[in-house]
Amino acid sequence: MASPVPDAAGAGGEDGRRLTRKGQATRARIVAAAAGLMYARGVAGTSTEDVRVAASVSSSQLYHYFADKNALVRAVVAYQTEAVLSFQQPQFSRLDSLAGLAAWADTLVDLHLRLRGGCPLGSLASELADADPVAREALVAAFARWEAAIRDGLAAMRARGELRGEADPDRLAVTLLAAVQGGLLLAQTRREVAPLRIALDTVLDHIRSLVSDAVRPYPVGSASAVVTSGVPVRVERH
Repeated sequence: MASPVPDAAGAGGEDGRRLTRKGQATRARIVAAAAGLMYARGVAGTSTEDVRVAASVSSSQLYHYFADKNALVRAVVAYQTEAVLSFQQPQFSRLDSLAGLAAWADTLVDLHLRLRGGCPLGSLASELADADPVAREALVAAFARWEAAIRDGLAAMRARGELRGEADPDRLAVTLLAAVQGGLLLAQTRREVAPLRIALDTVLDHIRSLVSDAVRPYPVGSASAVVTSGVPVRVERH
């Protein structure tokens, strides 16, 4: 799942010093170029020379901002974290309803249909989790932020009595995020969106089964029902 890029890739140098506006722009250009290459080719398949050429900078400029490839990779992790999460931010505030959850899932499916890519954070995690402890911790934090946004919405639903007491927002959030990651991986591998759609629909159907009887607007097990303004509607399968 490729995603829109953030406006900047950090305003500080590797030694913590503040950068000039021109320095910020150069550093951001380097990180953006590295992120694009590492998403397309993988971390191992991207050299600092590849990044230098793509960013149109000299070797001295590149190493002025990044001591080595590891430092650049960690900047890419931060960059992709903000890209992936900021893209979803408009939906995160609405994950406290069945309609909001369904709209968020549709956004992820539509993005995959347009861009046919996997998750930038998932791709980085598959390469770095065992190879770079510092990058792994940054990725753990990134996924924790993503999970928390989902969990907060589900917790709000339970607090309002819309989900039954046995609904566990922590477990449901992990399950839903795992469905996103696994569904994207299979969709990317199989070159079809069906695995992502099925994974998300299955978890959302489980969440619908936990809706309190007092607010249930449709029968349990209606796999293609989504609530829009309180009215069940049909959802076309992709």
